Amino acid sequence: MSFAELIIRAIDRCYLRPVALVMPRQVFRYAVCGGVNYLLLDPLWYALIYNCVVARRFFDLGFVVLSPHIAAMILVFPITFFNGFWLNRHVAFRSSPLHTRTQLFRYALSVAGSVLLTYAGLKCFVEVCGLWPTPAKVVTTVVTTVYSFLAAKYFSFRRAAGE
Repeated sequence: MSFAELIIRAIDRCYLRPVALVMPRQVFRYAVCGGVNYLLLDPLWYALIYNCVVARRFFDLGFVVLSPHIAAMILVFPITFFNGFWLNRHVAFRSSPLHTRTQLFRYALSVAGSVLLTYAGLKCFVEVCGLWPTPAKVVTTVVTTVYSFLAAKYFSFRRAAGE
């Protein structure tokens, strides 16, 4: 049994009746994978890299000086990115016939879209609509999550026609 199949079995054990009534299995798997990647692994990697690798030091790259928290963020991003890609490809959207290279490129585009959508949402809700930053971030996160799921399902990891 592969590691992905073990993860799927663990996730599906939590897919119980109350959840199953309101959420399709694929959406649930996507939500669990995203939650684990973004809410658990990302902060753990960030703390490890910030405290042990970056060691709270500024990094002078010659053309710019990176503060420790930004340096850690930059170093964590590829880990979170590739972990998210692997989880989406092997757990949430297993049946896509697209080649890995195509999926990775499309996934990178969708992540870039999520970053831009988050930026635009925060700018709009805070600076134009006058919402407080925290509620604006919550609304933006909900919108970005829906966009991200739809981009993954219908673009990055789409199924073959007719499925």
